[in-house]
Amino acid sequence: MLAGTVLFDEAHSEAWTIRADVASAMQPTHPGDASYARAAALLRGRGFDVRAHLDGALAGPALASCDLLVIAHPSDPKWERTTGIGSPLLTGEEIDAIDAFVRGGGGLVVLGETEQDKYGNNLAALLARFGIELASDTVQDYEHSVGSPTWIIGELCEAGRGCGGDLLARVREVCLYRATTIVRTNGARVVLRTHATASVPGAPLIVAGEHGDGRVVVLADSDLFGDDCIEQFDHGALLCNIADWCGRARPHGDRGGEPASRHLDGLPAAWVALRAETNALALLQAPDGALAQDADRSRAGAHVDAIAAMLAELGGAFPDDREYLERCVEDLNAWGGGGFERPDFARSLAAFRPEHARVDGARHLVFFPMYKQNGSRDTCFEALIIRVPWPGWIAELERTRYDNPKFVPVQLLDATRGYDSECAVLFPEMVAVAQRAGNNFGAIFCDREAARLRRVAGAAADLLALNLPPDAARLLASPQLSEEAYILWDLIHDRAHSHGELPFDPFMVRQRAPYWMYSLEELRCDLTAFAQAVELDATHPAARHVQYAILLDRLLRVPIAGSRVRNYDGLGGQLLFAYLRRHGYLEWADNRLTIDWRRVADGVAALRAEIEALYRAGIDRTKLAHWGAAHDLIAASVAPAAGSKWAAAVRDLPEVEDPRRYCDLVLLDEFPLSIFYSSLKAKLG
Repeated sequence: MLAGTVLFDEAHSEAWTIRADVASAMQPTHPGDASYARAAALLRGRGFDVRAHLDGALAGPALASCDLLVIAHPSDPKWERTTGIGSPLLTGEEIDAIDAFVRGGGGLVVLGETEQDKYGNNLAALLARFGIELASDTVQDYEHSVGSPTWIIGELCEAGRGCGGDLLARVREVCLYRATTIVRTNGARVVLRTHATASVPGAPLIVAGEHGDGRVVVLADSDLFGDDCIEQFDHGALLCNIADWCGRARPHGDRGGEPASRHLDGLPAAWVALRAETNALALLQAPDGALAQDADRSRAGAHVDAIAAMLAELGGAFPDDREYLERCVEDLNAWGGGGFERPDFARSLAAFRPEHARVDGARHLVFFPMYKQNGSRDTCFEALIIRVPWPGWIAELERTRYDNPKFVPVQLLDATRGYDSECAVLFPEMVAVAQRAGNNFGAIFCDREAARLRRVAGAAADLLALNLPPDAARLLASPQLSEEAYILWDLIHDRAHSHGELPFDPFMVRQRAPYWMYSLEELRCDLTAFAQAVELDATHPAARHVQYAILLDRLLRVPIAGSRVRNYDGLGGQLLFAYLRRHGYLEWADNRLTIDWRRVADGVAALRAEIEALYRAGIDRTKLAHWGAAHDLIAASVAPAAGSKWAAAVRDLPEVEDPRRYCDLVLLDEFPLSIFYSSLKAKLG
């Protein structure tokens, strides 16, 4: 999905163009002084569709499909070499249209210049709508400058924290050339200002404000994003932050907050009846899935007959599941006819093959007796309608780079009440069968995982005043961006369990082990996905969202999710946080969480290297020694509980061939929550 559409106006005699050939014509000896081509390329690499507006009014159709409008220094040709198109003056109709565009949720970026009044444009009339004014200064600063007092280094200001996004994430230094200053009358936030030593001390150089549902950013200089400056200082990072923060909060094409039931249009009414009958039958079942001893068998039989009829009727609406639904009817009737003992749906499970229909938008009807991971462990009948999101770019990555034929991302469109839980998966092992189930597929509910991230990490980011980059803020505001991030994350994570130097994989071999071994395995796979996302960043914009999703989910949600009884996922998050803080990649100070976004990927890579070294050495260790070394690795960052029998200082476990009995010595909460997480959990409720 595109991050949005950025429209650079070039129809009002602008002094800048995103077209390299036009820049060469404007400035033959130094095209970089007229070109925003590199800026446009940078934004395209971030997933934006970047276009030039060359003719017609900035109104109606021109703005209809635009998420962010950029107006870069319109000028009378007597002062600047310009695009040569149109007048530098916006019409009243255009100013009204831009005002309405921003109020409706669009973004506007305006770049001014030194001695602003002389250029013959009417940006003053436009910016007055937003309570902002470009002064007509030329700032000099002999103490905070580069080479010349007119190349001034601005002073960074507090640029927003929490879910709104930090405009200065990854930005440490910004240099402007012959800049004017900005006057605010609307309370817009100052992002950059002159130093006290400047000729105009403490004056705003970049301001950002909101207007209706949209946002406006105004800059006092236009040179900083030119081809000869965009790669200097942190100008590229600043431009990307501005585009992500100022662009429409929900770009065209984003589903927004529409409920999943939007995909249910056209389904037969039999689904509603099936859901009700399945819910009613589930109330009659014992925890193992058999009919409860005191249940009315005639009522159960009536529910079975009704469900069987509805499954048969609904088969036509789900052609990919026709054979599977026929097996469901057979298994259901066999359950009823066999005395309602513990159900065995092995035949229907073998026929349910969603991994064979990974087509974007494919829908499946699912009916099984099952338990729910992260939900009730009781087995009962459940019915679900799921949808497979399988965009072309994911299909290509799976085919060419991350082969994972069993992986199926799904969205939960509707379900019986058993899925009113935290369960976000559908695995064969969850289905009631007489023998061990075959491992044909693994369905991950990307929408449920993404919704949890947006809800919990968003609240935590505000509570902790996190310096959240604007593109990460967009991720937390967008169901579609966050779901796509989870699809790619899960695709890579899922296959990582069987790749690498693995002395022992507790998930794959289903052996009993101390729960921290599961913690390290899950974390290893997440850090592997993070590393792969770093490699993909240059070619797949969603890869950057994967990095954010892994960090935000692991650091802010997972440690405080679920109970403290052998919470292996939570422990992995605790370890990541403590490791990054101990090595200076994040900081908790002044009641604010600050992540060094420029370096944090290095910290993730360092922890991954330590875990992989543990695994590599584990190949030659005994199982007991390997478990102990893993405990030591975690304990170097996360303190074990008082009374631990596994802590290195007190560990006294004689070597035995089968050390599984030592698992009984593991405390239910071997690595308790730190003060930080205990407080966060309490405040988030």
